Amino acid sequence: MSKGGFMKDALVLCAITLVAGACLGGVYEITKAPIAAAELEAKSVAYRVVLPEAAEFVADDLTDVIAAANGEIAGMGFGNVTVGEAVTGVDASGAPVGYVVTSTSNDGYGGAITVSVGIQADGTVSGIEFLTLAETAGLGMNAQKPEWKAQYAGKNVDAFSVTKGGAAADNEINAISGATITSNAVTGAVNAAVYFAKNCMTQ
Repeated sequence: MSKGGFMKDALVLCAITLVAGACLGGVYEITKAPIAAAELEAKSVAYRVVLPEAAEFVADDLTDVIAAANGEIAGMGFGNVTVGEAVTGVDASGAPVGYVVTSTSNDGYGGAITVSVGIQADGTVSGIEFLTLAETAGLGMNAQKPEWKAQYAGKNVDAFSVTKGGAAADNEINAISGATITSNAVTGAVNAAVYFAKNCMTQ
C-alpha cells in the first residue's frame, strides 16, 4: 500500500472514530437523566419499604462521617463492605423515626450487592431492600424472597451472623440453601448499615 493510501485509510478511520464517539456521547447525554431518575425512584421506593413509618426522608451531608465510619467498618469482620449513604426518616411533624442506610458488599458470588436497611430510632431493623443483586438464579437470588429478607426485621442486635443449622437467636440468620456466600455478603452489608445507624447517625 502506498503512503498516500495509508494516510487516506487512517483519516477515514479517524473520522469514523470521531463520529462514533460523538454518537456515543450524545446517547449518554440523552439517557443520563432518565437513568438517574430511575435510580432515584428505586431508592425512594426502597426507603419507603424499609421504613414505612417515615413521611419523608432527609439527607444531610455525611461525606466525612461516612468516610470515617468505613475506615472503622473495614476492621470489623463484616467483609469487603462500605456504607454509601444514609438518610433520616421523619414523621409528619418532622420528628426523626429512624434511618435508612445503604451499604454495599463486594463479596457477593455474582458481584456487588447493595442493600438499603431501615433502622428504627431505637436500633431495631425494620426491613431490608436490595438496590443491586445479581446472584445465581435459584440460589443466591433467593435472597430477594420476602421470607428470607424478613429474618432481619424486628431484631435489635449489634451484628447478625449466618448459620446453616437453623437460627436459634435474634442475631442469627438462616443461610440460603446452596448460597452461603450470598448470605454472608448480604449479612455483612446489613451489619455495616446497623453499625453506622447506631454509632454515627445518633451522635
